[in-house]
Amino acid sequence: MESIENITPYTDINDILVLLLENLEEIYRDQLIGLYLVGSLAYGDFHTNSSDIDFLAILDYSSSKEQLAQVKYMHQRIGERYPTWAKRIEGSYITQDMLSSIEPPKTSRPYINEGTLLTAGAHYGNEWLLKLQVFYECGVALREPNPKELMGPIDMKQVRAASRKDLYEEWAPKLQNFSSLADSHLQAYTILTLSRILYSAQNDQVASKRVASSWVKETYGKPWIGLIEQAENWHYGQAMNRLAETLNFLRFTLEKVG
Repeated sequence: MESIENITPYTDINDILVLLLENLEEIYRDQLIGLYLVGSLAYGDFHTNSSDIDFLAILDYSSSKEQLAQVKYMHQRIGERYPTWAKRIEGSYITQDMLSSIEPPKTSRPYINEGTLLTAGAHYGNEWLLKLQVFYECGVALREPNPKELMGPIDMKQVRAASRKDLYEEWAPKLQNFSSLADSHLQAYTILTLSRILYSAQNDQVASKRVASSWVKETYGKPWIGLIEQAENWHYGQAMNRLAETLNFLRFTLEKVG
């Protein structure tokens, strides 16, 4: 395994990952089974102006209240030390038994996002199976074992079915209640996520949002190129203002996925 101090091309991110691992080893000791990079850093598709630092911590059993208080304080300290990334560290703390089922876990997991640690109510939805696939195929161990030692491969047909379910249950309702899509970040996220859903409907490989969006531009062409490219190039602090087109892209995705 490559040294964690050089595991990404970014010195500050490597420093954050070292702190994360050292602190979690102290908090959880033998309870910590593994710690992994997931998301764009694992894909090799990371962009400093728009991507998050995504991680997955796998525990032998659930965190105690005292441990969660320590984890919360740890994230606060890391955010203060690295303010650029304070709200761009996203990670879940799950137990190993969750990896044994393709069904979304019924219990919530501690989840850090936008600088806030949620300790209750953070349930996985239909995206669970895609998360498992990404972890198995692309997860980078900051602390071993390798992901493939913890679970078996995921059937792409099952991922495709879960992705379609997510489209109809999570995204289709936004055609009637689209107020949240006025947010520029969510517009960019929606466009790239819908691109990934379109990609998974016709391809058998796991792909990052940006690989999927490039495929959508090449496959479906001119009507969506400008919209997708703005989503690809979006960064924090930039206005998007493409709500009507985002909703049209959602309608198009529903039509193509069927």
